[in-house]
Amino acid sequence: MNYRSLTEAEIGALVSQGCFADNWSDISVKEQFSARNIHNTRFDGKITLGVFSGSIETDQGIGEKCGIYSSCIRNCEIDDNVYISDVRNLTNYLIEENVVIENAGSLTTGDESTFGNGTSIDVLNEGGGRELQIFDRLSSQIAYLAVLYRHDQQFSSSLSAIISDYCETKKRNHGRIESGARIQDTLIIRDVNIGSHARISGINLLEEGTIISCKEAPAIIGEGVIAKKFIILSGSKVDSGTIIDKSFVGQSVKMGKQYSAENSLFFANCEAFHGEGCSVFAGPYTVTHHKSTLMIASLFSFFNAGSGTNQSNHMYKLGPVHQGILERGSKTGSFAYLLLPCHIGAFTVVMGKHYVNFDSSDFPFSYISEEKGKSELTPAMNLFTVGTRRDIDKWPIRDRRRDPDKLDLIHFDLFNPYIVGKIINGINILNELGEKTDKKQDYINYKGINIHRLLLKTTRKYYEMALKLYIGQEIVRRILDLDNNSGITDLRNMLTAQGTDGTGKWVEICGLFSPASKIDDLVLSVKTFKIRSIDELNENLTSIYNNYNKYAWIWCSNLIRQQTGDNPENIPIDSLIQIITDWKTNAIKLNNMILKDAEKEFDSGSKLGFGIDGDVETRDLDFQAVRGVYNNNKFVTNLQKESKEIEVKADRLISILGRCK
Repeated sequence: MNYRSLTEAEIGALVSQGCFADNWSDISVKEQFSARNIHNTRFDGKITLGVFSGSIETDQGIGEKCGIYSSCIRNCEIDDNVYISDVRNLTNYLIEENVVIENAGSLTTGDESTFGNGTSIDVLNEGGGRELQIFDRLSSQIAYLAVLYRHDQQFSSSLSAIISDYCETKKRNHGRIESGARIQDTLIIRDVNIGSHARISGINLLEEGTIISCKEAPAIIGEGVIAKKFIILSGSKVDSGTIIDKSFVGQSVKMGKQYSAENSLFFANCEAFHGEGCSVFAGPYTVTHHKSTLMIASLFSFFNAGSGTNQSNHMYKLGPVHQGILERGSKTGSFAYLLLPCHIGAFTVVMGKHYVNFDSSDFPFSYISEEKGKSELTPAMNLFTVGTRRDIDKWPIRDRRRDPDKLDLIHFDLFNPYIVGKIINGINILNELGEKTDKKQDYINYKGINIHRLLLKTTRKYYEMALKLYIGQEIVRRILDLDNNSGITDLRNMLTAQGTDGTGKWVEICGLFSPASKIDDLVLSVKTFKIRSIDELNENLTSIYNNYNKYAWIWCSNLIRQQTGDNPENIPIDSLIQIITDWKTNAIKLNNMILKDAEKEFDSGSKLGFGIDGDVETRDLDFQAVRGVYNNNKFVTNLQKESKEIEVKADRLISILGRCK
């Protein structure tokens, strides 16, 4: 784009409109520039100006004439059709077209900045040792590998170098405000890059950060926010007095109501209100809504924190030794307390206060409770609760990310090779404990936590039910397209697994389920410089994500071979029919157990407090008006419908298979 100097007539017009410049020759303008919409403005240093014509919407239904009014501009490049009004200090910024900056105190960039990229934070372990450089392309998977793979020093060093190289590319001596951004009623913005269509209003201080935003998913930063050394990604909303220091806010995160975060990570769809986070690694869908809740020095994922939840270690001998792992889908009850370090298995509910360090990672879907001052584990009991099922249904629906470029890679399957691998491990441990434990012994201590001996057999059966459900579910998925015209060859082709890539151990990389071997290959590629950039790293992770179904079927095929002695494509028809029958039986049984749990929310005990001034009939009518009735509840009717669909699906496949004999 060609720029020219101001004409004498334009300078005269600007002066007559109350404008001033130390040196008018330092100002360059586009060919079609007009001075008529610039009033009462001071220009210092090198300035380039676009064409200001027409009007621009500054707020819903409110339009203003494009131009620059009552402001002080220093060393800025300003593109077409902006509205800048009452800005006391706008220094060292590139301002793209259709930007609004109104009633702002100070927007400045110093000599050089990376705008929050490369800020080192002490995450997960507040005593250090797991430092991470945050940056504007950080995903939950990259963060997980950078923070938790410290056992491989060569990999950590190589990955850190890749991140550092990326952050170095962000270094500039000017800031950028991208097209469509709106900045209104703000106090201080210093060394901050602001993305397209971002909405910033009423903030107190933004310092040394990047706000990524786009038209599909604008970032919103609202009233009273103070943020220093930060990255905030698209679709996120941070407002209501939130305080952020050295922290990363991922895509479509909500933070507000005076939440305080320090040295923390919050990935896709997290929600953080009222409370406090310190050195928190909050994987996707981590939620904390209560003023009395402290989350500290722990890894969470798909987590729901009860009010008053707290994690700590007050021994402080060689410094704090906080570090906890709460795997996917865990919850804490009100005022639950965990003495770190500890490791909680997936989909576990923690209730009560726990003053011992323990590891329950071998037992997903468990309850951890406080019984007479001791920590007690009840395996598998969270399999058939309403809460677990509602979570599984709601998470995909509540994915708020509208940015076409989704950074965090998230799998939602409840039963998958990682979780089922844990279930198999749990079955084996329960069997072994049952065989070795004296019948006179009431409790067994396993990795620091107590298990009631009389529950070993029952809870093992629940795990075995889930295992049959998983195997049948995977078989049904692959033969769903069978019809009356299908033959034995079609069946075998559907059940044949291609390759061996999914065999062996699986891991969850903060939302991403992956064969451990694939992560090992990625780690090796980083160490041997086959992966040299953030883009290449994301491409490798995305490849694992996209091949999940293929890898998962290979793993399941191997499991079926271990269970039956045959590969799926070679299983006798009668055995296939039995697998599908077991799937139908156990899937419907699980749904019925969940429905039974749901009934508790409609029993007489749940009606306490209803119909306050009436009799039993009034109570029931009041309850129905507020809570509805069991048989009309949407969750209940959907689950009942699902059970019927499972039965129809299974019976159809069994009928077709019967003709394939």
